[in-house]
Amino acid sequence: MDGVPAIPHPRKHPEGARPTTTSKHPAPAPASRPTPDAATAATPATPAATATPASPVESRFAVLGPVRAWRGAEPLPSGTPQQRALLAVLLLRDGRTATAPELIDAIWGEDPPQQALATIRTYASRLRKVVAPGLLVTESGGYAIRLRSAATLDLGVARSLAADADAARAAGDRTLARTLLARALDLWEGEPLAGVPGPHAETERTRLAEWRLQLLETRLDLDLEVGHHAEAVSELTALTAAHPLRERLRELLMLALYRSGRQAEALAVYADTRRLLADELGVDPRPELAALQQRILNADADLARAEDPAPAAATVHVRPAQLPATVPDFTGRSSFVDELGAILSGGAQDQVMAVSALAGIGGVGKTTLAVHVAHAARPHFPDGQLYVDLQGTEARPAEPEAVLGSFLRALGTPDTAIPDSPAERAALYRSTLDGRRVLVLLDNARDAAQVRPLLPGTAGCAALVTSRVRMAGLAGAHLVDLDVMSPEEALQLFTRIVGEERVRAERQAALDVVGACGFLPLAIRIAASRLAARRTWTVSVLAAKLGDERRRLDELQAGDLAVKATFELGYGQLEPAQQRAFRLLGLADGPDISLSAAAAVLDLPEYDTEDLLEALVDCSLLESAAPGRYRFHDLVRLYARACAERDEQPPSGREAALDRLLDFYLATASGVYALERPGDRLPAHLSDTHYPGLVFAESRAALDWLYAEADPLLACVRQAAVRGGETLVLRRAVDLLWAAKDLAESGANSKQYESAAAALRDAAQAAKDPYAEGRARTTLTNVHLVAGRFAEADDEARQATVLAREAGDPLPSCWAPNDRGIIALYQGRHADGERYLLEAIDGFRADANNVGEASALCNLSRIHVELGRLSSAIDLAQQGIAIYDRMGLTLRLANGRYALGIALTQAGRLGEALAQLTEALSLFHENRQPLWEGVTHFRLAVAHLAARRPTLAASHAEQAIALRGIGGEWRRATVLTVLGKALRRLGQTDRARACWRDAETVFRQLGSTELAEVQALLASEIAA
Repeated sequence: MDGVPAIPHPRKHPEGARPTTTSKHPAPAPASRPTPDAATAATPATPAATATPASPVESRFAVLGPVRAWRGAEPLPSGTPQQRALLAVLLLRDGRTATAPELIDAIWGEDPPQQALATIRTYASRLRKVVAPGLLVTESGGYAIRLRSAATLDLGVARSLAADADAARAAGDRTLARTLLARALDLWEGEPLAGVPGPHAETERTRLAEWRLQLLETRLDLDLEVGHHAEAVSELTALTAAHPLRERLRELLMLALYRSGRQAEALAVYADTRRLLADELGVDPRPELAALQQRILNADADLARAEDPAPAAATVHVRPAQLPATVPDFTGRSSFVDELGAILSGGAQDQVMAVSALAGIGGVGKTTLAVHVAHAARPHFPDGQLYVDLQGTEARPAEPEAVLGSFLRALGTPDTAIPDSPAERAALYRSTLDGRRVLVLLDNARDAAQVRPLLPGTAGCAALVTSRVRMAGLAGAHLVDLDVMSPEEALQLFTRIVGEERVRAERQAALDVVGACGFLPLAIRIAASRLAARRTWTVSVLAAKLGDERRRLDELQAGDLAVKATFELGYGQLEPAQQRAFRLLGLADGPDISLSAAAAVLDLPEYDTEDLLEALVDCSLLESAAPGRYRFHDLVRLYARACAERDEQPPSGREAALDRLLDFYLATASGVYALERPGDRLPAHLSDTHYPGLVFAESRAALDWLYAEADPLLACVRQAAVRGGETLVLRRAVDLLWAAKDLAESGANSKQYESAAAALRDAAQAAKDPYAEGRARTTLTNVHLVAGRFAEADDEARQATVLAREAGDPLPSCWAPNDRGIIALYQGRHADGERYLLEAIDGFRADANNVGEASALCNLSRIHVELGRLSSAIDLAQQGIAIYDRMGLTLRLANGRYALGIALTQAGRLGEALAQLTEALSLFHENRQPLWEGVTHFRLAVAHLAARRPTLAASHAEQAIALRGIGGEWRRATVLTVLGKALRRLGQTDRARACWRDAETVFRQLGSTELAEVQALLASEIAA
C-alpha cells in the first residue's frame, strides 16, 4: 500500500446545475445487487455528494487496481487477501448492508472455512480500527461502509467523470468529453481488485474490465470525431491484438486508417476480421463493419470528415472569421461593390462556385475593395471566411502547400491529420469545405498557378482574388480590372480622412493634391493621413509639397512607380536617423525582422533601434507584426531599397549593413549550436564575425530563437548567395547554414534549408571557391540523407571530400566521409562504409574533435552490426557513449544509446536494448528532434518484434508513422515492412500484405536493396 493515487475531485456544479444525463457506459452493478438498485448504481453520484471533496483526514479507497486505503495521505494496512476481499465487497455495495451469509459466499463461495462467521467478524474489527470513525457500521447482523463522498472512492470518481463526459458529448463539446473520459481511464492502475480472492471479486473484475473497455472505445470514438485518427491507429492496433474478436475496435481501426490515407490497410483489417470470425465463431462480421468496408471501397467522402456530434446537439463546425477589418472611410467603387456583391450572393445560393479576380496596379485599392465586399457578403457565408496574403510581389511568394495547411487548421483540422503532399492537402481542403458556405479571400496573388489549389471547388462557396496581374488563366473566373478613382471619388476619400472643414476651406488645393496623387487610392490615403496628423499644416502646404513635377510624374506612371511619390512624401518628413533606418532595413530579405536583427543592420543599441522603428510604424512606413518584430509592406520595401540605392552614401554602407546582419545570425546560431553540443569542434572552424550575436543561458531559449528566426535567417543565407562575388560573404553564409543544421532536421523548415544550401553551392561554384563549395555540398549531403535520397547524398559528399582536400578544410574532410559511411550502410555497401568511417575517425582524431569521433564510432558500430561483428559493434557504441557522457552531450548521448540499442538488439540482449532505445527516445523528445524520435520508435518496434511482443512492435511502428518525421519515403517503407511483420504475428495477414505492398512500391521506385526482402515476405504469404 505504498503511495497515494491521484484521485481527481469531480467538477463542482452550482446547486441544481449538474447534468443529470445517465452515463451511456455506467459502471457495472455488483452481481449481488438487487434489481431495483441497479439503476442507482448506473447513475453518477448525486450533486451534493459529488460536489463534496474528500477531506484531508477522511478515509479514501481504491478498487480500480489493488484494493487500497488511505486516511489523509497515510496508507492504511489492508490486511490479508481475504480481509481485502471483505473491504472490496462492502465498497462495491454503495453503502448498502451485506449480511454475513452474503459476505461468506462472496469471499469463499461454496467452500467456506468452518469458522467463517468468526473470521468475518475479525476482519470487520480490524477494518474498523483503521478507517475513519463511523465509516464501517453494523446493521442487522451484517456490515456496510457508508462513504461520506463519492470522491473518496476511485470508482465513484470514474462514474462521475463518465457521466460528465456523456453530458458534454450530448451538448456537442466533444473535446471536453474526450478529456473527461481520459481522466476516468487514468484512474485504472492495472487489473481491478488485483490479488483479491473469491467469486465476487472475480465477477466484479470481469465487469469492471469490460466497463473500462467500453470507456476506452468511447474515448477512441471521440478521438476520431475530433480528428486525432493518426494517433489513434497505434493504440487501436494494440487493442485489436489484445481483443481480436471485439468488432467495434476493428471498426474504429478501419476508420482511423482510412482517415490517415491508408485505405489498403483499412480494407485489409476487414479481411482479417472476416477470416478470424469465420474461423473462431463461424459467423460473419456485423452489418456495421460490412457497411464501413463498402463505404471505404466507394471512397465515401463523408468518411474523410469527423462525425457529427450526438443527435441531441447541433453540428459544430469551426467557423473561421479571418477577414481583416474594413476601413471605416471606404469611398466610391459603388458599381464594383454591386457587381461583386451580386456574384458572391449568387454563388452562395448553391449555384456553381463563384470566383472573382481583381487586377490592377499596386496601390489601386484591390485589397480595400475586396475586404469591403467580403464583409458585406458575410451573411451569405455563415460557415466562415478565410483570408491569406499570398505575398505575390515578394521574391518568394507564399507556397500553396503552406497556405492549405493554415486553412485546414483554421477549419478545425488538427496538425496530425494534415497530409504532407500539396495534392493531398488540396483534396482534404475541398472535402472539408464540401457542404459548407465559406468565402475565401486570396489577397496579393502572384499568378493563376498559385491560386488554383486554394479554390474551394464546391457550390455554396466563393473566392475573391486580388493580384497585380490579370488572371486570364483562371478558368471560369469573373475578371475585374480595377482602375484609379474618379476625381469625385478621390476628393471624397481625401475629405473623409482630412476632415470636411479643412477641405471646404481649400477645395482647389485639395483637388490639386488628389490630382498630384494620380487619383491612386493608396497614395491619397497616405498623403491625407499625414496631413490629418499635422494640424498646423494647411492643404495648400501639402499641395505645394506634391507640386514637384518629378514626383507627380512618378505618381502617374504605371506599375510599382505609381506610388513612389506618395512614399517619398512620408520619407521626406523623417528625421535623418529615421531615414537611414528606413533605407537600410529595406535591404534585408525575409518576411519580417526581429528587433535584435534590426539593431545589427543599423549598428545601434536595441533601445535606440526600437525608438526609430516605432517612429516608422507611426508613419505607416513599417508594420509591427508582433511585439519585437517588424515588417514592410511589399511596395514600401521596394521603395526603401530605391532610397538606399539613391541616398546611402558611400554605397559600401549597404553591403556593410547586410554584412552585420549575416554576422549577427552567424554569431548567434554558432552560440546556439555550442550550447546544444558542448565540446563540439564545429564553432572553432566557423568564420570569424565582427558583429556580436545574442547569448543564451539555457538551451530551450536558444532553440526557441533558432526556430522563430528560421525564415529570416534562411532568407539572409539565400540573399548572400545572390550577392555572391565576395568570398567572405559566401563562406560566412555557408557557415551560418551549417550552424543552423537543426532546421534541416526539424521537418518544418527542411525545404527552405535545402533551397538555401543549393543556392550557396551554385554561387560558390560560380565564384570558384572550393572552400565554400565543399562546405555547402556537405550541408546538402545532410539534407539528402535526412530525406532518404542516398544517391544524391553520396554524390554531394563525394564532391565535398574532393573540394575539402583541395581547400585544406578539415571540416568536410571529416564529416563527408562520416556521411558517406552512413549512406553506404543504408545502401548495403558495408565494406565501403567501414572504410569511410575509419577515414572519418582518423580525421576527427587529428582535429581533436571528440564529438565527431564519437559520432563516427557509433556509425561504425552499425556497420559492424550488419557485418555480424556484434561484440565489436557493442564495444564501438559504448566507446561513443563514453565520449558523449564525459562531455555532457545530452542530445548526442541519445544518438549513442540509439546505436547501442541497435547492436544489443542484434545480439539478442533485448532487455538491455529496449532500455537504451527507450532512454534515447526520451532524450530526442526533450530536444525536439522528431526525425530521431521516429527512427527510434522504429528501432523499438524491431526490438519488440525480436522479443516476440508483436503488439508493442506494431504500436511503436505506428507511432513512427504518425510522427510524420521519420525522414522521407525510404524510411517510411522500412517502418511499414516491420509493421507488416508485427501484424502478421498478430494474425492480421491482409493488413500486413497491404503494408508490404506499399513498401514494395516505394523500394521499387527508389531502387532500394530492401525490395528483395519485401518481395520475399509477400511471396511467403502467397505460398501460405
